[in-house]
Amino acid sequence: MTWRSPGAASVTPLIAVAHGSRDPRAAATVEDLLDLVRDARPELPVRTAYLDHAAPTLPAALSGLTEAVVLPLLLTEAYHSRVDIPGALAEATARRPLLRVHAGATLGPHPLLVTALERRLAEAGVEPGETGTAVVLVSAGSSDPRANATIARIAGDWATRRGWRSVSAAYASAAGPTPKEAVLRLRRSGAARIVVAPYLLAPGHFADKIRRETLAAGADVVADVLGAAPELATVLLERYDRAAHRRRALATA
Repeated sequence: MTWRSPGAASVTPLIAVAHGSRDPRAAATVEDLLDLVRDARPELPVRTAYLDHAAPTLPAALSGLTEAVVLPLLLTEAYHSRVDIPGALAEATARRPLLRVHAGATLGPHPLLVTALERRLAEAGVEPGETGTAVVLVSAGSSDPRANATIARIAGDWATRRGWRSVSAAYASAAGPTPKEAVLRLRRSGAARIVVAPYLLAPGHFADKIRRETLAAGADVVADVLGAAPELATVLLERYDRAAHRRRALATA
């Protein structure tokens, strides 16, 4: 059951922490996503923070608050969610001992993110589970093998559930195969149609590189990034509600 605060005055603000990018399209996409959250929950104060390349920082976003739920706008649990965000929160609470922060989970993995991937593929003219269609699921990639293994599991589950010809995991950095390598391998194997599904939150360097290199390698379709998909807004509010529920349970214990 989703917990809802009885009134705006008692609603704990949400701080959504994105990676950050020098590309202005990324911040614009984050705000579009958070606007969906604001529309769905008008009483919920929502602020944005960035780990790098953009403002405000997490400590700046926490300014003036006595309590907040902090949620990573990240698609897998990796270095940023395990080290960077906890480190920034520890620093903020050390400086402000009365600040109460309730950390929530990353956006992914979550079944609704696969639904969002299918939404983007459908927008590009690819119906879910097309017979003979091979999908390349591309994440940013991580130095943390657990994060990369998560992408591989998502790919395997997606292939089984939908009946694609195959779903191959690929990584834009830090791991292999690269998206280009995955497409070339599928082309050599005789795949009739190859489509690329970027498991990325926002446009930017990685998304542009993935599109350019996979099309050059022979991909037939490259879908858009997840962006401000309604499924992501639903997941974000689910993560918020769980963290807020834990906060209320602790307060009444």
